[in-house]
Amino acid sequence: MSKIKIKQIRSKIKRPGYQKKTLEALGLRRVGHIVEHKSDPSIMGMIKKVEHLIKIID
Repeated sequence: MSKIKIKQIRSKIKRPGYQKKTLEALGLRRVGHIVEHKSDPSIMGMIKKVEHLIKIID
């Protein structure tokens, strides 16, 4: 499986709890923070839930 880099581009303030917990599960802590994950179905599902708060870096 390939690796993908995820960058948080928007704040989690005033977001529903499930979105905050999803960002935490992805390892994103603050705006501008970048993490790297394997591209598996569980990670892709989390990305889909918060796609408006993050950006995928190639």
